[in-house]
Amino acid sequence: MNTEIRYFTKSKKGNTEKLANQIAKATGKKALTVATDLSNRVDRLFLVNAMYAANIDKEVKDFLARNKDKIGEVVNFSTSCSGKSTWGMVKKECDALNIPLSEKEFHCAASWIFINKGLPSEDDYAKAREFAASMSE
Repeated sequence: MNTEIRYFTKSKKGNTEKLANQIAKATGKKALTVATDLSNRVDRLFLVNAMYAANIDKEVKDFLARNKDKIGEVVNFSTSCSGKSTWGMVKKECDALNIPLSEKEFHCAASWIFINKGLPSEDDYAKAREFAASMSE
């Protein structure tokens, strides 16, 4: 299965980038930012993102729009300090662009300022690697 990893982060802590790198470790793929468009069609896109102001960032939306014809299916991976997944917001974008979104996702809490200190944890990263490996088959 042809899989690519794209992520978006704008936090100083880089929780989403760290998560993307763990997914890369599990799959042997390189994690690139959403500033890098897909060069070829992919069966699965592992989209690693986070909640910003109760939504996904415009850069994630723009990436999906620019690459909609190259994506077979999106698998959502997200972090947030609120504990809320971005799956519903990614689904809204994918539906509008006619991109299939997997019902399966990975989400974990992340630290922000003094909230959820130490998260994602090593256990979260291990679970993310396991999920990514299972979705790569």
